[in-house]
Amino acid sequence: MRLSANELNRFGEELGSRLTAPAVIGLSGDLGTGKTTLVQAICRGLGARSRATSPTYALVHHYDAAGAPLYHVDCYRLRAPDEARDLGFEDMVRERAIILIEWPERAGSWAPPLDRHFRLSYDVDPTRRIVEEPVPA
Repeated sequence: MRLSANELNRFGEELGSRLTAPAVIGLSGDLGTGKTTLVQAICRGLGARSRATSPTYALVHHYDAAGAPLYHVDCYRLRAPDEARDLGFEDMVRERAIILIEWPERAGSWAPPLDRHFRLSYDVDPTRRIVEEPVPA
């Protein structure tokens, strides 16, 4: 589907309002396609008490949200999948958290299995295209 910035925000807020823990959501796409914007909207929909920011350098951010632990993981800076070993995915899964992962493909098998996976791409400016991709059963 094609979404304007406002529509992307509404989509994310609606998605967040319907998420229940545990859940693992993957977000893929080129730089600047709206992955972090979508995460921010999902966090708002989940009732996060602080504004989500990009964890590109910290790699993992934890937010207080109503009802469940919430983690935002950005794997962009990983040079190899083995670097994801120490991100704490196992602990997040044990907590039955909601985990939002940007660039999950860079974490390889260290990333937990995705429940949903969205690929974002550029469309006619200023819209973005978002496609939900199938995840292995």
